[in-house]
Amino acid sequence: MRVVIAGGGTGGHLFPALAVADELRKRNPDTEVVFIGTERGVESRVVPREGYDIRFITAEGIVGKRGAGRIRALFRFLKGIKESYRLIKETGPDIVIGSGGYVSAAPVIAAWLQSIPIVIMEQNTVPGRANRFLSRFASAVCITYQESMAYFPYHKVHLTGNPVREKILKGSYEAGLRLFSLREDLFTVLVFGGSRGASSINRAMVEALPYLTEIKQDIQFLHQTGQEDYRFVRSSYQDMGFQGTVTPFIYQMAEAYAVADIVISRAGATTLSELCVTGKPSILIPYPHASADHQRVNAEKLMRMQAAVMITDRELSGERLSEEILRLFRDEDLRREMRKRAVSFGRPDAARRVADIVGSLTSMRQGSYRCLKTTG
Repeated sequence: MRVVIAGGGTGGHLFPALAVADELRKRNPDTEVVFIGTERGVESRVVPREGYDIRFITAEGIVGKRGAGRIRALFRFLKGIKESYRLIKETGPDIVIGSGGYVSAAPVIAAWLQSIPIVIMEQNTVPGRANRFLSRFASAVCITYQESMAYFPYHKVHLTGNPVREKILKGSYEAGLRLFSLREDLFTVLVFGGSRGASSINRAMVEALPYLTEIKQDIQFLHQTGQEDYRFVRSSYQDMGFQGTVTPFIYQMAEAYAVADIVISRAGATTLSELCVTGKPSILIPYPHASADHQRVNAEKLMRMQAAVMITDRELSGERLSEEILRLFRDEDLRREMRKRAVSFGRPDAARRVADIVGSLTSMRQGSYRCLKTTG
């Protein structure tokens, strides 16, 4: 079986796609998987490290653009369709999977033009415009939350959950300590703002450090900053005498989750899925400019279940963040309860559910092809 997976730009769209690719390969090692993305997206770095082939196209988001910017984005989109058509023609996939974001639009349309079955993956409660548009070309739409059903053709929708890489569930605590040079006897806080980092979280964490000096000897941090804030954040921890590791990007997220006692992060759907399947208490700070404010909606769902704490970006400050860190540090019973509630919300079988749908569609297509060949 040959599979093309289109999507990326951010880890939230890429990592569920990798989870499905891993599951398909696990079922049949002969499965050929090719990713389509852009050279500037996180996929350009991560996909080759995961052992998959990747091809690049021209792509740019149109939503929110005006005037000349909108015209340029539209031109690049049309160019991306032409490039995708050629790549898909050369690859000859049995199915194309769109994992979300503007990067997936051109390959999905190119697949539809060649009558290739299409599966769309939607991670968020409130679907993005790209997936709402692309669903009309899809054979199946795999959603994470039941609330998303209203946005898609009912007969195409499958409630699968958001795929999480199997390796996330198998992170080694001991390997994580060695990998990130952390101490076993300290309370560990994992901080990250997504694959590109988040400046507001980085600044708030730095501003929180003076309020945490009373527990300085009992706490350590593993902080993914993104490239832009790396030096500033690292020097701040060093100047304040806090222990831990600061890095622009964490490739070994399984081990990062394994060593974390609590997590501070944005509230993208993929991050929340990973937090739930690993049972990590979290402080969620939704990205305020997410389309349809979907990160706040995502975070509120976990907050209502008492599986997470939410601080809006508007409320975020060093003092406010430190209060929540200290509360979770001091209250082991609260952390235990949050872990239990988070795990109950996780869907560790989501990748298998999506792979089942992919397998069903490809079997139907191959069966139809054999019938046509026999008839002819």
